[in-house]
Amino acid sequence: MTFLKTILANLRETSGKAMLVEMHKDQRVSSLGGDLLHRSAQVVAYLKNAGVQPGDRVALLAPNSACWVACDLAILSSGAICVPLYARQAPDELAVMLGDCEPVLLIAADDTLREAIGKAWKNAPALATFDEVFATEVDTVDFDVHEAAGDDPMTIIYTSGTSGEPKGVVYSWDNVDFMVPVCARELNTMGGERSGDDKVFHYLPFCFAGSRIVLWTTLYRGNPLMMSTDLLQLKEELQAADPNYYLNVPTLLERIRRGVNDMLEKRGGVVCGLYRRGERAFSRTLAGDAGWGDRLALAVAGRMIFPTIKKRIGASLEFLICGSAPLSEETQRWFEMIGIPVYQVYGLTETTAIVTMDQPGEARSGFVGKSIEGIELQITDDGELICKGPNVCGGYWNQPEATQEVIRDGWFYTGDQFEVDERGNWRIIGRVKNLLVPESGHNVAPEPIEQAILESSERIEQAIVIGHGRPFLSAIVTGDISDEDVANALAQINDELPHYRRIRKHVLAGELFTPENGLLTANQKMRRKVIEQHFSSQIEGMYQ
Repeated sequence: MTFLKTILANLRETSGKAMLVEMHKDQRVSSLGGDLLHRSAQVVAYLKNAGVQPGDRVALLAPNSACWVACDLAILSSGAICVPLYARQAPDELAVMLGDCEPVLLIAADDTLREAIGKAWKNAPALATFDEVFATEVDTVDFDVHEAAGDDPMTIIYTSGTSGEPKGVVYSWDNVDFMVPVCARELNTMGGERSGDDKVFHYLPFCFAGSRIVLWTTLYRGNPLMMSTDLLQLKEELQAADPNYYLNVPTLLERIRRGVNDMLEKRGGVVCGLYRRGERAFSRTLAGDAGWGDRLALAVAGRMIFPTIKKRIGASLEFLICGSAPLSEETQRWFEMIGIPVYQVYGLTETTAIVTMDQPGEARSGFVGKSIEGIELQITDDGELICKGPNVCGGYWNQPEATQEVIRDGWFYTGDQFEVDERGNWRIIGRVKNLLVPESGHNVAPEPIEQAILESSERIEQAIVIGHGRPFLSAIVTGDISDEDVANALAQINDELPHYRRIRKHVLAGELFTPENGLLTANQKMRRKVIEQHFSSQIEGMYQ
C-alpha cells in the first residue's frame, strides 16, 4: 500500500482523534482525522469540478495549516502533481517557477497571496483561495485515489541552483514510498520504542522537502502533529506544545544555546559558577582529560543545573533532529551535556530530503550520521559525495541538461565534500559548488547577489558573499568607497531581496583580489575558499 493510502486509512481509523493541531501562541486549534478527511474530500471535489486531470500541475501557496495538509493530500489523491511554494518568497521569483511548471490551478491561502501572484504572473490560469475551495459541498468523506505508476511524478519542489535560476525537483511515487517508511522505522528507534502517540511539533514550512517528509511520516505512523502558525511566537508555542521531539535548522539550536548562556551570565553568582565548572568538566571528560575534581563538578552540575536548563527548553523533550545545514560540534555537544541528544540528518531536495541519519547511541558531534538503509554512497576522487538509490529524484522539471549534470549513471552528485570515519559516520568538510546554505536551510546562489552589489555602485570593484553554515549572509567588498556608502548600497539591495538572501554585515577589504595575491585565478575568477581563508579573522569578526 502506498504511503498516501496508508495516511488516508489512518485518518479513517482516527476520525475522532486530533491529528493536526495548529498552535496559535498558547492556544490550540485541533483538526480530527475525520475533519481532515472531510476537507480533503472538499478539495478533491473542487479539483474535479475545475477539470483538473491526472498529471496536471496544481500549485499550493500558503503557510502551514490543516488546510494546507488537506490540499496536499487531495491533490495527490486526484493524480495531479502538487507544486508547493514558499509563501514568503518574492512574487517575481514565484512567477518564474510557476511559468516553468505551468500549473492549471493555483490554490492560495488568501486574497493577499492570490493578488500578489496575479500581478507578478501575467499568464496566470485559475487562481483560487482556501475560502473558495473549502466552500465546496460534499456528501461523503470517501473519495477515490488515483492509481499511479511508481515512476509517475507526484510532486515538484523548487530549489535554486548556482546560477540562481530555480529548478523543480521531481519526486516520483517510488521516491516517497521508499523514504517515508524508512523515516518511520528510524523514528521508532529514537528515544526508545515509539508508541505512535508522540508529541511532535513542527515549525518549518511544508513546502520544503524535509518538512514534507516529516509531515507525511508523522501521518503515516498515525501520529498527531502540532504546527507552528507564527514564528514570532515560537517560544510560546513550544512551551504550550511541550513536544517529545521536533525537526530543527541549526539557527534555532544556536539561538537556544546562546540564550541560556546569556541568561546565566547576567544572573551570575553560584549558579553560573556551577554551570561553567560543569561545562568545562564535560569538555574535559569528552577529551579524556577529566580528573576527580572534574568528575565532582560534572556530577553536581548534572544534578542541580543541567536538568533545570533542560526543563526550561522542554520538559518532555527526548531528543531533537537537526538538518538543512551542518550543526556546530560545540552546539551538538552542549545539548548532549544538558541531556537532550541531537540527531543530525543530511540530505538534499534531490535525494528526497535524506541521505544520512544519526543513530541513537552512535551519534558523533560534527558528523551527520550513517547512510540510510537501501542507498549507496561513494566519494569521488575530488572528495565529492555521490549517492545512488531509490531516494534519488527523477531530475529537474523541463531541464534535461541540468539533470544530466548532476545525475550520471544513476549516481547523484551532491556538490558536497565528505569524509567518513571507521564506524561509517559521514562528515561534511566543504562545498564543491558555490551554493550557500546558511543555518536557515535555504539554498542561496551567491552570484546574483554579488552582481547586484557590483551594480549598486561604480566604486565597488569586487564582492563575494559569505554565509555557508552561518547564521546569515555577509559580504567582503573591495573598491575606492567608504564603509558608510557600502552599507547604504547594501541596504538598497536588501530591500529587493527575501529575508534569507539579505546581506546583514560586510567587510570593506583594504586590498583588491588579484592573481598576484592568490585571490583570483589567472582568468580573473574568484578563488572563494582562498578568499575566505585570507579574510578569516574579519569574517569571524562579523559573526561574533
